[in-house]
Amino acid sequence: MPPEPRPASSFAIELPTALLARVRAGDRAAFEQVYRWFERPVFTLALRICGDRDEAADVLQETMLKVIDRIGDFRGESPFWGWLRQIAVNEALMKLRRGRRHADELPLDDGFEPADDLAPPPPAAADAVLLQRALAALPANTRSVLWLYHAEGYTHEEIAALMQRTASFSKSQLARGTRRLRALLDPETSPQTEAAHA
Repeated sequence: MPPEPRPASSFAIELPTALLARVRAGDRAAFEQVYRWFERPVFTLALRICGDRDEAADVLQETMLKVIDRIGDFRGESPFWGWLRQIAVNEALMKLRRGRRHADELPLDDGFEPADDLAPPPPAAADAVLLQRALAALPANTRSVLWLYHAEGYTHEEIAALMQRTASFSKSQLARGTRRLRALLDPETSPQTEAAHA
C-alpha cells in the first residue's frame, strides 16, 4: 500500500516575484500584504505549539519582525512560504522552551509501542473548537509534535532536529499524543478509559 501523501501546509501560499521584490526594496505596503497573507497560518501554528493566544500573538509579531530583518537572507532556493514557516516554527518552539509551564510530553512508561504507520486523528478533529480544546489538554511538546507532523507535514527527522531530540522521541510522542487526542475527541470514550491512558 503506497504511503499517504503529506498534508499541504497552510503556509503554502505562492508569493509573486514582483511582490517579493517590493518587500526586499522596503516597500511597506508590500510587506503589509505579505503580513495579511501569512498572519493566519503563523498565528495558528503558534497557537497549536504554544497553546496560548497571547503567546501566539507574540510569536506572530516576532516572526514578522524577523522576516523584515532577514529578507535579504532569503535566496529563493525554496518557496518563500517554506522559509517563513521555518522562522515561525523556530519562534514558537523558542517561546515554548522559555515558558516551560507544563509537563513537556506524555510519559513513556505505559508499555505502549508506537506504530510506524499511524492514522490521523478522528473526524471529530475537523471541528476547530473541539480540536483546540483537545490540543490544549495535551502537554506542550506532544502537541507540537502532533501539529508539526499532521498539519505541517514535517518528518520525524525534521521534528527531531527542530526540537533537539531524537526521531524516536517524535514517533513516540506522535503515537501517544494521537491516542490521547482520539480519547479526548471520541464521545464514545468513557472517562475510565481515558483515565487508564493518563
